[in-house]
Formats: sequence, C-alpha cells, structure tokens
Amino acid sequence: MFGHLSALTGVVTGGLGNFLGPLIVWQMKKDTLPFAADQAKEALNFNITLLIVGVAFGVIGAIFTAITLGFGAILVVPLALALGVAWLVFTIMAAMKANDGVAYRYPLTIRLIK
Repeated sequence: MFGHLSALTGVVTGGLGNFLGPLIVWQMKKDTLPFAADQAKEALNFNITLLIVGVAFGVIGAIFTAITLGFGAILVVPLALALGVAWLVFTIMAAMKANDGVAYRYPLTIRLIK
C-alpha cells in the first residue's frame, strides 16, 4: 500500500516523489516482503509510464496550442486535467487493493522495471 501511496508525495515535491517514493519502498522491501516490493515496482512502472505520456502530451499540446494561436488550450488543458485525475484515481484504487492483499496491475502501463 505504501508503495502506491508514496507516489502521492509527488504533489508536494514537484513530481520527484512520484518516482522516489515507490523506488525507495521497492529497494527497502525487495528482499524481505515480495508482495510489497512487487506493488512498489508496479507503482514505479506506472509513474514512469505517466512521465513519458505527460512529457509527450505536453510537447504535442504546446505545439498544437501554438499553431492554433492559443485556441488549442481549450482542448489541451481539460485533457491534461483528466490525465491528472486518472493518475490520482488509479493510485488510490491500487493502494486500496494492495491494502486488501490483492496485487493490482495498472492498465496501459509499460513494465520497464522487471
């Protein structure tokens, strides 16, 4: 559960906690608690995937907004907010499942850390 919830520290650390929280939990528990390590690794993979998606979306959204002389922001800003809300909802759902002892797998996640 803490592997998932530690990603929420990114809200107050400018995004750095999104990766450091799950990474620290994974490194601390990988030899002693396999379930906790697995879930922290899953949270880390999810946050890395969202970083990739967020950067790509930000670049494309900025270009689109510039090309449309600012009108693209009408589409880009709500989509960015929706991505942030989806991150929060999936993180909380994962923490609740992990708290119940159920392994949670985030949808559409690139599993870079095996």
